[in-house]
Amino acid sequence: MSVDTKDPSEVAPFLNDASTLTAIDEKEQQLKDAQREQELSENLDDGKDITCGFWIFKGPTLQSFATETMYVTIYGIAGCFMAMCFAYFNGTITTLEKRYKIPTKTLGIISVGNDMSTMFASALTGYYLRKVHRPRWMGLGLFTIVIFCLLNCSLHFIYGAGEDALKLTRDHGAYQNLSGHLTSSQRDQKLCMNETSSCIQEDSTWVPQMILFLAQFILGIGQALFLVVGLAYMDDNTTKSKTPAMLSFSTFLRMLGPAIGYSLASLCLRWYIEPTAEPLIKPEDPRWLGAWWLGWLILAAMTALIAFVMTLFPKELPSSKARRLKYRKAGEPNTTVEMDFSLGYMWHSIKQLATNKVYVYNTIASILYFFGYMVYWIFTPKYIETQYQQSASMATMATGTVALGFSAAGVLLSGFVVSKYKPSARALAAWNATVDFLTVAGILGFVAIGCKGSDELSSMATVGDGCSVSCHCEYVHYAPICSPDNVTYISACHAGCTAKTKDQLERTLYTGCDCINPSNLTTGVELQYAVDGACHVDCFNQFLLFLGVMCFLKLVGASSKSTNLLIALRCIPPEDKSFALGLGSMVASLFGFIPSPIFYGWLIDKYCLVWGKTCSNKGNCWLYDTVSLRYALNLAAGTCILLGGFMNIVVWYHAKNLKIFDDEKAKSLEDITLKDLGSTLQLQKLDENI
Repeated sequence: MSVDTKDPSEVAPFLNDASTLTAIDEKEQQLKDAQREQELSENLDDGKDITCGFWIFKGPTLQSFATETMYVTIYGIAGCFMAMCFAYFNGTITTLEKRYKIPTKTLGIISVGNDMSTMFASALTGYYLRKVHRPRWMGLGLFTIVIFCLLNCSLHFIYGAGEDALKLTRDHGAYQNLSGHLTSSQRDQKLCMNETSSCIQEDSTWVPQMILFLAQFILGIGQALFLVVGLAYMDDNTTKSKTPAMLSFSTFLRMLGPAIGYSLASLCLRWYIEPTAEPLIKPEDPRWLGAWWLGWLILAAMTALIAFVMTLFPKELPSSKARRLKYRKAGEPNTTVEMDFSLGYMWHSIKQLATNKVYVYNTIASILYFFGYMVYWIFTPKYIETQYQQSASMATMATGTVALGFSAAGVLLSGFVVSKYKPSARALAAWNATVDFLTVAGILGFVAIGCKGSDELSSMATVGDGCSVSCHCEYVHYAPICSPDNVTYISACHAGCTAKTKDQLERTLYTGCDCINPSNLTTGVELQYAVDGACHVDCFNQFLLFLGVMCFLKLVGASSKSTNLLIALRCIPPEDKSFALGLGSMVASLFGFIPSPIFYGWLIDKYCLVWGKTCSNKGNCWLYDTVSLRYALNLAAGTCILLGGFMNIVVWYHAKNLKIFDDEKAKSLEDITLKDLGSTLQLQKLDENI
């Protein structure tokens, strides 16, 4: 029997088909083996991955708290504590200036340290910490915030209350000798002297500044670990249908943080920096230094406790694991798509986003708004103190409780309106532009709301200059006195006073004040004296008017942030959403969050009239040209926000075909809300300053 020989070209296709089938079978077998190994590994690790607690801190009672609701509650409380830390720092910023003689520009640089570290840490944590025990990393982030609190507080224990503060207490300094004439060392500090005065020796001022910046930098790392990893853990361990409710609940808890933080700062600043000493001045005196350090101990203890609780959560919640195994047994496919982080993909995405006009102009509008409004987020307490002569405690309380309550109302109201009426993209862009223009109108109101008494205090920088040249007052520290004709002088030296005593009312009097003009007095030359402390200025009505306008701006401004972000989400293809939001956050940091505080700090220092000079530097500013500062600060901020309004008009023009609400888009929003939004610095800033 003969064998029919075929041509090799005819046999090859059959051989290729057979080898292909064999390869497919082998691939399927490998997948099945890998699935069995994964299931076996999961069965072995079932107790480990979902076990709540560690070491001696575990058991059935603790395990019962490993639920979605409990996690969201603890996450929200921890976020509240973190927001309290940001608010507390902003509330005590003027006290830090005075105590450590730090110019406002330098404090602006210090305050952006957390933005610098968060900007890079957010991307790294989101990429590298996807398969670790995330609750423990979140706990590490919170413990990092504890270090931030302790670093800030350590300055007080290293340097103490400071000589200037102790001199203003009953048991220390120049107030010990009130018999009429002071010792030579005491007279050099305040009174008119014939010999040249020596500069004031101070402890190194750059070390406190470095510690404060390091603390802020560490805070940014902790913030990134907590927010990015925490939101991803929430997204992976909660039912998708419950995601919006969970996010709203945790956001509500975080919204309480700024108000509580500012209130804590206000309470601590009412106590003197040295609680054991009896101060001889009142909180309304500009030389008053409150117990700024005390709140950091409270915040450190609270954050440490919640950090420990956070580490007790399991790697995966039991309900999430049960749900995942159920889907696997039902044969549902895994829809998780791994992102391509190659440079080629990033460059392609950047070019694609650069052609997306809605995305580009909306991002520019956001940057301009944040750049302009950042000055009010950080420096509002300082603005109130300088313009309306309110105490640090009062300024902080007004900023934190009253105004921020209107911000929270704006967020909730806008969320309700958008959810109920589902406006178009053009309607959202039009509202964003309207908010910008209303904000500019309110800022122009700030320009007009001045206080005549506060503006007149600025004149003390030149009062008595010609007369006091021979007194050598260059290095005399700021210690205002009030003459009988209600004129404030920088110090007794600047008024030409040569002695000090007390009157029957136990008031400190400076006498022999040759620079107080007798012609301005109705009682003659013998009344050339002055009382310790600045002359009383009543700016309370103007302060209330300013507060009313600020509350309106908080309400209106907060209502546009969610609408702005919603446009950003909808104008991007789903596959580029994570990268686009991360890129937008980085650009906003580079051009908005980081340079803005530095610029406004420089602008504030530019209008300083009286510096607290020391041997090593010019120190902090004690007196400003309030009129020029009010115009420059508000007009600079208003100009940026006005330009942002024009950009929102451009967004309105290009958003005519953009769809905001439909079934497919709504589902997409539910899927990306937590993981993608967790890395956006815009939302983080909104939580800090809501």
